[in-house]
Amino acid sequence: MCGRFTLTATAQQLAEQLGLGPAAFDGIEYRPRFNVAPTDRHLILRERQEERQLLAATWGLVNTWATDAKRAGAQINARAEDIDKRRAFRAAWQKRRRCLVPADGFFEWTGPKTARQPLWFHRPEGGLILLAGLYESWRPDPHNAPDDWRRTFTILTTDANATVAPIHDRMPVILTPNDAAEWVHDGNDADAVRPFLRPAAPSLLVADPVSRRVNSVKNDDAECIVVQPEAELASQGALFE
Repeated sequence: MCGRFTLTATAQQLAEQLGLGPAAFDGIEYRPRFNVAPTDRHLILRERQEERQLLAATWGLVNTWATDAKRAGAQINARAEDIDKRRAFRAAWQKRRRCLVPADGFFEWTGPKTARQPLWFHRPEGGLILLAGLYESWRPDPHNAPDDWRRTFTILTTDANATVAPIHDRMPVILTPNDAAEWVHDGNDADAVRPFLRPAAPSLLVADPVSRRVNSVKNDDAECIVVQPEAELASQGALFE
């Protein structure tokens, strides 16, 4: 699964890496994030009539027909294998509400429950990873505020690759640049993009043990991804258990 992730780039760096102009951030409040948690606001990228749009959205998909957001926390991830079978995600899949979720790493945990050690999976050289997502919009109060649409998203997951598997059996779907372009292209149907829902190459990611500050969603600063020295790790017990 994917329960926390990072996007530490500045707005200028992110715009450049996504191939967008500075105007893409108009009306969007953005800051680098070091511990994005479920139900947090984040950014997604979609395409409409061959135009890419950067949008603010809340992590945790809420269906159009929902009367509240109670299911948001349970719908942060969608299994790629049954995306067309689960009612929660079927409409977004069929109606091509596909998006990219920009990130530069994600967290998984190892060790005993009393001393959970976070691992930050990221590119060895740093840089952006593009996660496959689906989005929906819903209205908290359609009768009194019919124009108040709230956009939400989920991150698709697949089997873990050899890098992630020692820690977790699932990982987010990470798209190559070419696959990402096809994924968001709204002219492609489901059959055209389904082959992209596969584990990333093992060499794409490395895992670094980082600060246990990540364990609390209250912490969201650069200290969260400071790699822990080996001497400290030795005192915390085995890294892979």
